[in-house]
Amino acid sequence: MSASSFDRGNRMISGCGLSGLMSLIGERVSGRAIRASLALLHDRSNGLGGGFAGYGIYPERAHQFAFHIMFYTSDAQKKTEDFIERDFEVVQDERIPVRPNLGIVDPPALMRYFCNPRPIVLENSDLTAEEYVMRRVMHINSEIPNAYVFSSGRNMGAFKAVGYAEDVADFYRLEEYEAYLWIGHGRFPTNTPGWWAGAHPFTLLDWAVVHNGEISSYGINKRYLEMFGYQCTMRTDTEVIAYLLDLLIRRHGLSGELACDVLAAPFWEQIERMPEEERLIYRALRQVYASALVNGPFAIIFARHGEMVGLNDRIKLRPLAAARKDSWLYLSSEEAAIRVMCPDPDLVWSPRAGQPVIGRMGSSIVIGDPTMEAESPMPALAGAMT
Repeated sequence: MSASSFDRGNRMISGCGLSGLMSLIGERVSGRAIRASLALLHDRSNGLGGGFAGYGIYPERAHQFAFHIMFYTSDAQKKTEDFIERDFEVVQDERIPVRPNLGIVDPPALMRYFCNPRPIVLENSDLTAEEYVMRRVMHINSEIPNAYVFSSGRNMGAFKAVGYAEDVADFYRLEEYEAYLWIGHGRFPTNTPGWWAGAHPFTLLDWAVVHNGEISSYGINKRYLEMFGYQCTMRTDTEVIAYLLDLLIRRHGLSGELACDVLAAPFWEQIERMPEEERLIYRALRQVYASALVNGPFAIIFARHGEMVGLNDRIKLRPLAAARKDSWLYLSSEEAAIRVMCPDPDLVWSPRAGQPVIGRMGSSIVIGDPTMEAESPMPALAGAMT
């Protein structure tokens, strides 16, 4: 068997390409740049999945949850719409605009619904709007066959399909959307099926994550999440990361930095060499969140409103590059894919294993920037619990 046939037709365990760009001052750009970056990474995928998420794309509907839902049967659509209509005030519903593309075949029905929970529903419960939406998304994905919510945040949306990433971008007419933060993914599935809902990004509320690698702790992570009401239904290991982020940051109040320290926790021998106060904190994190540790080779980019994060596993078994240019932060599997988006960056670097790169809206400081003076993590830990 030739090397090319092995790479294309069987396993390419270092495959998958991912990219992200973010304006730290909220400047919005079309989807053309992120499409070009993923097109350059074409050979890291095999056409079995591609997708994007953009933040700030629905400014006229910024206060409503935007449900993007795929339906494989008309019965699934009717049941889902009846379910949504019962518990939500739907301001607008419509087909997601698409453009025929030879690289995208047999698409399901693709709909979006701008809605909010009915006030009386929230008044009669002790749930926040976000918690209520999370539970309803879990219900649709696990209890209504052939219906899958693939995006559910405010003023953001995910667009994904079976196909190469550039074809997915053209299919969804990504150039017509503007966002201050884009992430994208080209998929090379190894252990899980290539299907529409299994393409990246994986989302929940305004979380979105793209991933290159393999989550060998998937079973433990999945069972842990199920204790908190999350249901993994997309048949792909990456799904657990989106739900872990929601659990750790939104529900448990950890900062983004500490959440990264849970997902890619320091080794015990590293913890034992820390100063006492740090050692106590990291021991507690390892003990309390042992089942949230993500094992296996991975590089991920995850985002929420106002924040983009790049993170490698603890020994950096997957590539990840970062760059800065003025008020822009870029992340990608390859430097070349960054230079498609930004030909002349001010700084390019390779993030260290287990050390996040974090860009936040309104801040000129990027955590993980190697030009920053090295500091103890304790200043960040002091305000780590939100």
